[in-house]
Amino acid sequence: MRMSRRSLLKTAGAVSAIAWQGGTSSAAQPNAKAPVSASSLPDKAAFAKMSVAHLDSGGTHPVSLGAKRAVEEYLNDRTLLAGTPHFGVDATGERVRARFARLIGAKPEEICLVPSTTAGEHLMLQALNLPAAGGRIVTDTLHFPGSMYLYDAMSRAAMDVVWLKPRDGRSISLADVDAAVTKQTRVVVLSLVSAVNGFQQDLKQVCEIAHAKGALVYADIVQAAGAVAVDVRASGVDFAACAAYKWLMGDYGLGFMFVREELLEQLRRTQFGYYQLAGSVTHVYPFDPPGRAVADFEVRRDATGHFATGTTSGAGIAHLDYSLEYVERLGVQNIQRYRQPLLDYARKELERRGYRCMTPVGSTSPILSFLQQDAEKLRSRLEAADVKVTLADNRFRISTSVFNDVADIDRLLEALA
Repeated sequence: MRMSRRSLLKTAGAVSAIAWQGGTSSAAQPNAKAPVSASSLPDKAAFAKMSVAHLDSGGTHPVSLGAKRAVEEYLNDRTLLAGTPHFGVDATGERVRARFARLIGAKPEEICLVPSTTAGEHLMLQALNLPAAGGRIVTDTLHFPGSMYLYDAMSRAAMDVVWLKPRDGRSISLADVDAAVTKQTRVVVLSLVSAVNGFQQDLKQVCEIAHAKGALVYADIVQAAGAVAVDVRASGVDFAACAAYKWLMGDYGLGFMFVREELLEQLRRTQFGYYQLAGSVTHVYPFDPPGRAVADFEVRRDATGHFATGTTSGAGIAHLDYSLEYVERLGVQNIQRYRQPLLDYARKELERRGYRCMTPVGSTSPILSFLQQDAEKLRSRLEAADVKVTLADNRFRISTSVFNDVADIDRLLEALA
């Protein structure tokens, strides 16, 4: 029997029930700073009226009205518009780093800005002198599919790359991790939340296994940060990276890299840029103090001092300054609490229609994936219904955010009926 709206409301609980009935958003004004709560969800007023049922925030999250205004204010300053306050990119960038650090339980000194998740993953490997140093890399097939080419290249460069596969088609066994990690393993590479099917790794357990054998751990957290609770300190993870355009509600071209502070001085330096400097004194220009070198440098001793090079996107920083505050005010737990009944409803109804769910039972991630041979054949039906999901070769993925409601799920169900 189909789950009714009444049943869904009961499942969501009293707090979320207000949201299902169309509660008014406390963030109706894009620049509002009032606390946002789960009772204000779905927060449709914080976003433009959408022509589609966007169930693909795990692909690209829509830009909020407040973030749009923040970017416009930045651009007003860049165009030297009279009466526009000056936007301090460096100071705002430091604030953005601090906000992201709070979100994942890190220190600001452990965070640096990077262009993308993949850029952070490459910086991690370079800092470990891989593949030149040799040894083993352990990863799995639920890690980001875009990294398969990277680790294939590592294998061809004589690294011993071990690919773990899900025994049940849905999750990676800790026993398999334990068996694969040897004394020769340099790093274990994983996605905290799998972009393939939403599987959530037990990051603390993986770190304990790896560290006991002398290996480090890198986590891709792009499908986790802002969507599920992340605590890098409690987990013991050594490296992590993510882009901003998914659950951080930012834009392309900007993201974050985390490096555990105890590791920083042990890592090989591969990047040398002026953003790594705390200060410098030149000795070659008129009125410079004398010196034997062209300049003397004081290098920052934090993650930025190890990995930064030059300028980052000012518009991206302005965007994130707003969006990270919005996510922080709402709270990741509130986002999860609101989202879960939607996904439970979608799962039950799609499975009732014969679709096989790839996501582990009990998952609290924002992603649901379903097997569908030649999923592209669904595109025309979804487009006709104005429904946006992620379509892969033989699967499709839905992911809900703070603006979605049960009507969006019903549009999907009708399109796939």
